[in-house]
Amino acid sequence: MYNGIINVRKEKGFTSHDVVAKMRGILGQKKIGHTGTLDPDAEGVLPVCLGTGTKLSDMLADTGKEYVATVLLGVLTDTQDLSGRILQQKEVQVTGEDVKRAAESFLGKTMQLPPMYSAIKVNGKKLYELARKGQEVERRERPIEISEIEILDMQLPEFTMRVACSKGTYIRTLCNDIGERLGCFGAMKALLRTKVSSFHLEQAHTLAEIEQMRDAGRLNELIVPVDTMFADLPGCIVKKPFQRLIENGNAFYVNQAEILLPDGKAADASALFAGCRLRVYDEETKFYGVYRLLPDNTKCEPVKMFLER
Repeated sequence: MYNGIINVRKEKGFTSHDVVAKMRGILGQKKIGHTGTLDPDAEGVLPVCLGTGTKLSDMLADTGKEYVATVLLGVLTDTQDLSGRILQQKEVQVTGEDVKRAAESFLGKTMQLPPMYSAIKVNGKKLYELARKGQEVERRERPIEISEIEILDMQLPEFTMRVACSKGTYIRTLCNDIGERLGCFGAMKALLRTKVSSFHLEQAHTLAEIEQMRDAGRLNELIVPVDTMFADLPGCIVKKPFQRLIENGNAFYVNQAEILLPDGKAADASALFAGCRLRVYDEETKFYGVYRLLPDNTKCEPVKMFLER
């Protein structure tokens, strides 16, 4: 079984679930999951977790993301993008400076109302299922943060922007809200996700490319090991006589292991702060999981285990 993460470049027309289904066929294993939904019309970075890497799905879904979105002003649709039904249209009489000012007004922490066409559940029902039936229900605004907005191209009534944002941010809704602020409506025309955590578009691979690498026997070149996601944490090598402790997911004493800083230099536990998290390995460099140093700096307890059973 493959364990780790593959940076997939999702293409238009595929749902995130489609990608997972196709990856199961390519890799010949069931234990695969994605790290956050991308709309069928959107494309770009979709980290796909394999085997023990599926335990990282929630962690990656919670990280910041970056997008490039093209907005068409003067159009209001029921889905907030051009895949939906046009509800209203208006003449666009704004300048590029107006657009830049309106977009940048959304920088920082704010509240956003999720769209009806989304996978959020209300009373056990996904909003998009209700929307397809013509129903609209009350939704609660959710806190989001937009750390960067950069206008990349301005060909009014269209413009393209780069957005760096927190988890849970709907770019379709941002496009709609910018149009509202300009007083002329706005709908998302195209969306490209360029970054999720440390995964960038430049290193992403299409399903066809992944299949080709499999056929060439080079699939392992694409798989990012699980422990790479914790590379900024100190390492900890448990000595062989005490290896059974981590094999069973138990706590161990610091004197039963050797601690290494991220740069590979040996360190004493006294140099670490209480609650510090550690990457834990055996003497053969097999990764077991993430542990936490207890307040007395003498013992480590498990936080999340990634050992393949």
